[in-house]
Amino acid sequence: MFLVEARRIIIVIFGAVLNALSLNFFLISANVYASGFTGAAQLVSSIFNDFLGIGLSTGIILFVLNIPVAVLGWYKVGKGFTIYSVISVLVTTAFLEVLPVVELSGDIILNAVFGGVLAGTGVGLTLKHGASTGGMDIIAMVLSRMKDRPIGTYFLILNAVIIAMAGILYEPENALYTLLTLYVTTRVIDALHTRHEKVTAMIITHKAEELQKAIHDTMVRGITIIPAKGAYTREDKNMMYLVVTRYELYDLERIIGEVDPNAFTNIVQTTGIFGFFRKD
Repeated sequence: MFLVEARRIIIVIFGAVLNALSLNFFLISANVYASGFTGAAQLVSSIFNDFLGIGLSTGIILFVLNIPVAVLGWYKVGKGFTIYSVISVLVTTAFLEVLPVVELSGDIILNAVFGGVLAGTGVGLTLKHGASTGGMDIIAMVLSRMKDRPIGTYFLILNAVIIAMAGILYEPENALYTLLTLYVTTRVIDALHTRHEKVTAMIITHKAEELQKAIHDTMVRGITIIPAKGAYTREDKNMMYLVVTRYELYDLERIIGEVDPNAFTNIVQTTGIFGFFRKD
């Protein structure tokens, strides 16, 4: 257990370092913005520095924006998930303050693409290991546990504001390059983990009752258990059908590995659902 947690912390720290590198080495100098709270922190920092003459770093603003979100996550999501998110934000802030803002390339397209690749890798690895980079991820987690809200809409609105402000405050091209960064980030996250807010898991197992209990001990999700038979072995099995959020995918994978390592699991994208999402 200690090794698993230590590995997760190392991955979270590594992801945070990648996020900081993407900002200080590529995005900030080019006035190209990241997604979510990170991009919002960049935007506020740019406004203070370039238009008000007040030197506020992206790292400090990112930290301040995440304080109320961390408090919300602590009470509404869970201490473990929030602690990893706080570690990610703290490490990102520290490296944003320590690393210099440099311009490795004068080509804005290269900055947009490589910044997006580094940011997407950092976020994707963090999500894959059951943590988050804070900000909108925690808000999405809270909303998913309260009601089945269209979480993607909130991400879209925030990113739309960031893209629009990039075009208004600077050149219209900056908005297009910001859009390019968001696209690259999303594609990388999708390759490493999943950008979809909900996924459907279909688990073929001999231990449906044990799995059902273990899953419900960790998350509040309805499960449909369907009798199944192996076409080759003719063995009687069960198929467990459930929908989870992307933030619960790590816990689901861990539970299946502990209870029935021989289970066959298929994870597919869920574009939409009807009915109550939390439980039967």
